[in-house]
Amino acid sequence: MRPFAARRVLLGVTGGIASYKAGWLARLLGEAGAEVDVVLTTGAQEFVRPLTFEGLTGREVYRDLFAAGHALDHIRLAREAHAIVIAPATADFIARAASGQAGDLLSAILLATTAPVLFVPAMNDRMWAHPQTQRNAAHLRDIGYSVLEPDVGMLAAGEGSGPGRMPEPETILAHVGRMLEERGELAGRQVLVTAGPTREPVDPVRFLSNRSTGKMGAAVAAAAWRRGADVTLIAGPLEIVLPVGIRHVAVETTEEMRDAVIRALPETDVLVMAAAPADFRMDAPASGKLKRAAGPPKLELTPTPDILTESRGARRDGAVIVGFALETGDAVATGREKLERKSLDLLVINDALEPGAGFAVDTNRVTLIGRDGKPEELPLMSKREVADRLLDRVEALLGER
Repeated sequence: MRPFAARRVLLGVTGGIASYKAGWLARLLGEAGAEVDVVLTTGAQEFVRPLTFEGLTGREVYRDLFAAGHALDHIRLAREAHAIVIAPATADFIARAASGQAGDLLSAILLATTAPVLFVPAMNDRMWAHPQTQRNAAHLRDIGYSVLEPDVGMLAAGEGSGPGRMPEPETILAHVGRMLEERGELAGRQVLVTAGPTREPVDPVRFLSNRSTGKMGAAVAAAAWRRGADVTLIAGPLEIVLPVGIRHVAVETTEEMRDAVIRALPETDVLVMAAAPADFRMDAPASGKLKRAAGPPKLELTPTPDILTESRGARRDGAVIVGFALETGDAVATGREKLERKSLDLLVINDALEPGAGFAVDTNRVTLIGRDGKPEELPLMSKREVADRLLDRVEALLGER
């Protein structure tokens, strides 16, 4: 899985109760394709055993700076790592790292590495809030390390739910991916993605909508953030977990989505219109619930706004505009016409009747059409892979401008 394949990630585990989550993080990193070297501090070994990580990674676990025959492990591991993540990072280890100590293997590695480093704090909320811990974390950021903010949630021994909880391994994995990703044209760019369906009210309890879940748009947003972009996701009602790192703007109707897109466009470098907004709405939604006893209602429909067409005047000069089209007929011919009519740089077409593609699945089979009108047919692949192939094309377009 991009960008983990054939990359070395050093996972440092320090002595906190959240260290049990580090095993799942090691598993996720390995499944993504990374080679994972685990370093346990003395404190960590009071909570988790080396054998656990050997079983999860299939690799030797490192523990001792002074182990016989391993005198230069701190130099070798520091040099071989493409990224280092400390999870959990206790208050004690954060303090020692901030002062440049090197009395154990993990802290010595930090002084010897040039790889990007991510600290994932986990501790009691009062320990995290202490001025000294805050100064230490700020100093680590000043040095050039990344320090995640802890989550808010239940802490050890039933202690409240303040900030101090270790973020979930999936969140950490996303941040490690962003550290590993080679920076291209999207780094520092403003990317706007739309996702999911919209809902048009029929009465106070019913609405017109479609089968979209938002998976494709969320995959594009996640991949753009991983590549270093500042990402805003404008989305209708979603059935998925939001991607890490993005700004989320929730909307319900097509008109609300159009307004949110047009407000954001003047500062947007890339728009990816992956949402499936409803094409029609009720001409006059009922103010009260339609009663079954009254018989089938007559639904008078009117078109909803065409977001891409109406957005043309708000687009920033040089912005890359990407549209999506879900078709059931001659998709390529229809796509070429849509590309021209809506002034797009790239159109992503998929067939609503294609097995394994379309709504509510994790895969997609799409055709990309650029300004030259030549179709690029992609095989069936995960929506994450489709997002990366799409963003490769977007970065090429940005590089030409």
